[in-house]
Parts: sequence; C-alpha cells; structure tokens
Amino acid sequence: MCKPGDILNDSHAEIVAKRSFQRYLLHQMGLAVSHQQCSIFIPGTETGKWKLKPNIIFVFFSSHTPCGDASIIPISEPENQLCKPVTGDDAAGQSAKCGSNHDHLGPEDKRKSEKMASNHIIKRMRTDDDGCFSVITEDLAVQQISVKREDDTNPKSCQCSAEMQTANKETGLGGPKVVDVYRTGAKCVPGELGDARVPGVGYHCVGLLRVKPGRGDRTCSMSCSDKLARWNVLGCQGALLMHFLQYPVYLSAIVVGKCPYSQEAMRRAIIERCQHISFLPDGFLTQEVKLLQSDLRFEHSRQAIQEVQTNSKTKLVPCSAAISWSAVPEQPLDVTSDGFRQGTTKKRIGSHQSRSKICKVELFHTFQKLVTSISQEDLPDTLRMKTLETYWDYKKAALNYQEAWKVLRSQALLGWVKNAKEYLHFT
Repeated sequence: MCKPGDILNDSHAEIVAKRSFQRYLLHQMGLAVSHQQCSIFIPGTETGKWKLKPNIIFVFFSSHTPCGDASIIPISEPENQLCKPVTGDDAAGQSAKCGSNHDHLGPEDKRKSEKMASNHIIKRMRTDDDGCFSVITEDLAVQQISVKREDDTNPKSCQCSAEMQTANKETGLGGPKVVDVYRTGAKCVPGELGDARVPGVGYHCVGLLRVKPGRGDRTCSMSCSDKLARWNVLGCQGALLMHFLQYPVYLSAIVVGKCPYSQEAMRRAIIERCQHISFLPDGFLTQEVKLLQSDLRFEHSRQAIQEVQTNSKTKLVPCSAAISWSAVPEQPLDVTSDGFRQGTTKKRIGSHQSRSKICKVELFHTFQKLVTSISQEDLPDTLRMKTLETYWDYKKAALNYQEAWKVLRSQALLGWVKNAKEYLHFT
C-alpha cells in the first residue's frame, strides 16, 4: 500500500482489466459531457446524470477462473478430463516404471502393499493430445474420518463438506464421485472462519471471503472472486463515476477460458453469496450475470506451459508485469512491473513518470479533469457547490454508491478488508 495512491497494488488480470475499463468509461463520459455523438452515454432524467445507450452490453473474459472461492472446484473421478480408473495391470505397469517390483516382496510386504492400494484411487488424467498420466489421490479412508471430525467441531466446515457429499449422492451409482478439490492460494480474511485443511474434499471451506497471498506478507487485496461478487451488485464503474451515472454499469456475462471450471462454484462465489440482500438504493440490484465457459485456452497459462515442459524441474511463478490496453486516444497501452510503470528505476519511484495510467491517483486526476470541464449548473447534485479535495472526499460524496456498499457489506460481505483512510487522502 502507498499513501499517494501511485502504485498498482493488485496486478491480477481481472483487476487490471476492470481498472482499464474504468479508464475507458471516464473517456466516454468526457465525450458525453462535451456533447459528442460517439459516446456510449446519453442524458439521464436527472441533471448531470447519464446512462448507457440502449443495446450496449459488456462481456468480461478471463482465461482462468478467478482466484478465491470460484477456484475451489470439486475434482470428480471420473470427470470429463479423466480417463477410466487404472486397471490392476495398468497399475502394475506404472509401479514397474517407478522401480517398485511387487514380485520381489515378501508375503507380509505384499499384504501391506495390497492394503495400501485398496485405500487409494489411481486415476489417469487426459491431456489435450490424449496422452494420460497416472495420479494417486489422497487416502480416502483418512479423508472421511478427518472430514467427520471437522464437521463435529466446525459448523462451516460441515456445510462445506456437506456440499461435496451432496454432489456425491446426486451422481448415483456409477456416476462421478468427488474425491478432492482444487486448491486456491487465497487466504481467509483475518479474524474470520478459516479453512479446515483436512486432506481431500474437506480442505477448503466454501463461500468465505479471502485475500490474495502475495509474494511476501499477506496482502490487503481481496480475492478476484470476492471483487467480482461486489461488482455484480455495485457495478464496475466504481464510486467516482457513480456521481455521473443514473444506473451502475453491470456486466452482462462473465466468460472463462479452458481451464478447471465449475458452474456451481462460479455461481456460489459471484452470484449466490449476495443474492439474499435487500434494501439496496434505487438502481442497484443483485443481478443474475450469465456465467459461461469457452473452449479457448490461453497459450501461456500455467497448465499449457507445464504440458510442454513435462520434464522440466523449473518452478513456474507468476510474472510481476501487467499489461493493459484501453480504448482511449492517449497512451492506450500501459505496462507495469511491481506496481510501477515498466522501466522505472529506484530513483524515479514517486515521480509522475513512474505511475501506471490505471493506478488510483491517475484515474482520480482524470476524474477531476472531467469535473472541472463542466459548469456548476450542469454538475450532478452530489458535486454541485461542494468543497471536495481528496480522493476519499469524492468517493464518500457518491451517496447512493456508498449506501449500496454499506448494505452489501453488512448483509453479505462481512469481514471485507477495508483500506485505512490514510491511504485514501491523496489529491
């Protein structure tokens, strides 16, 4: 975090895309207030307020499921990406490759080996080129005992485990059985209920708010799943632009590329956690955004690279750079590294040249230019004849947005990590 607001704190792709979208919306609002027909906005019914032209919608594409709750996905056996369970002959062949020769074991060792094999499921995962590799799951007997114990002491864990157990019951005999879940690196927010961390399906608790782990100390950035859930109620425009908008700007659809995906997990994380809230201000709603999956896979994704470099022992780590593009006339391309514009030296940190175009202070300055370009009588009520100076002053003055956020936070997103006000008092 940085008090001047000149660092891009969260470089996850979903956040970079959303901030670039806000930059685009600010530009379009500038066209609207200068009465240019090419803007996506038309006048609303209130002075100084605008709304989207009819038939304009926005679709959000992400090459991977958002981090956090939406990434806690059941692993079934067999699943679409799984081959049939390995037969005894296949398993023996795999053991031979590993240098384990069952024929050379004594009688007692054989019995132990057979018992261990009966307590594990050996399955094969299919790759894109139809090649298979064997994966041995956790010991299922241990999973069941651990989950049961956790259920007795942790009500939230009970709910989380029950969800997976229900999925198992609904599959019926011979159907896919949930044996594990994909892990997310996002950590439960401090002071709230934590993950059970038992082996198998009970490792994570679902439906919880999480923060991104970062590369050192735990960050204050909420997970992308949590932020998408927030945007689905408050809109993607943010508090500043809400001064000029009659209605929030919502996403019509969220499309995820080819990767581990669960429609149920996406619905739970983005829609269902906030579906029950009531008493939102006029214009705000808990919308039913469309959730879709594409068969397009990002060629530089972790999975794609791992498949190409199957024999490599090099550890893959996320790149610290973020590339954004926005449909604006001036400097549409923005490349940052570690939160600063790419190429920034230590001596230049803190200078205007070191800032990303989508950091807080840069977007705020763009917003201030928009405000000063409009005469007082044409400004919306929330900005007319007001003495507002800091970033927080302007955010706080967006009364309907702040009221909606208060309702959402109190009814659905309790425990949301808020930034200290000292980080919002820049000009």
